[in-house]
Amino acid sequence: METNTTNLILDFFKLDRIFIFVCSVVVIVLFVKFVNMWAERLQRKFSGKRLLILQITTIFSFVAYLFGVIGVFYIVFKPTKEVMVTVGGSAAVAIGFALKDLVGSIIAGFILLFDRPFQVGDRVSFADFYGEIKSIGLRSVRLQTLDDNLVTIPNSKFLSDVVASGNSGALDMMIVCSFYISIFEDIQKVKNLLHEIVITSRFVYLEKPVAITFEEVAVSNTFAIKLNVKAYVIDVKFEKAFLSDLTSRGNDILIKNEVKRPI
Repeated sequence: METNTTNLILDFFKLDRIFIFVCSVVVIVLFVKFVNMWAERLQRKFSGKRLLILQITTIFSFVAYLFGVIGVFYIVFKPTKEVMVTVGGSAAVAIGFALKDLVGSIIAGFILLFDRPFQVGDRVSFADFYGEIKSIGLRSVRLQTLDDNLVTIPNSKFLSDVVASGNSGALDMMIVCSFYISIFEDIQKVKNLLHEIVITSRFVYLEKPVAITFEEVAVSNTFAIKLNVKAYVIDVKFEKAFLSDLTSRGNDILIKNEVKRPI
């Protein structure tokens, strides 16, 4: 019985089959990378559809890797029922224990793709990290922070921890920029000045409303008026540029109009 089992396993894992399988997997990987490179060119050409192209590419890569490898395995090795029972019975337990975290991450990856708490291209806050989702893979999600660090997070983490998406698949996103002025200043005048700054920014998305709210807050043992300028950026990739533009031009116009600030 042991001899028959050994012969079945040796016949199944022949070197030529293993070589063809490895080569086929390499071809799948190279093909997916080529598609991703082509998708990057499309993103530059059709910037308005950047997030949609990213999302389609992510789903394609996920499906190509998973079903491509499984398909190649069956085509190359052509496992019979006897081989599947012989190899699968003993290997399933060992692989199950060894790869339980990987399998959990793959299942979590499917859930992320179809439940869609966030999508590729979204600006997301997770734990102590904030940035753009660059890819959703079989094992992990890659998040690029605004400091240009690439953070790799296992898919399974997103099923138990809280994650916040800033734009939820949309190209635009709300940006909040705060200013502080003296409580003795004319609030309506300052509001009009800042509104003019916002609507003339080259990064603003005017299809959605601009809002300026204010509240009295304590600052350095005194009271001040805090103005929150809320506006949408045309593309999440301009988030920091938009915030910097509002801050610099907003401060310039407040100084020019001699608006007093809290000390």
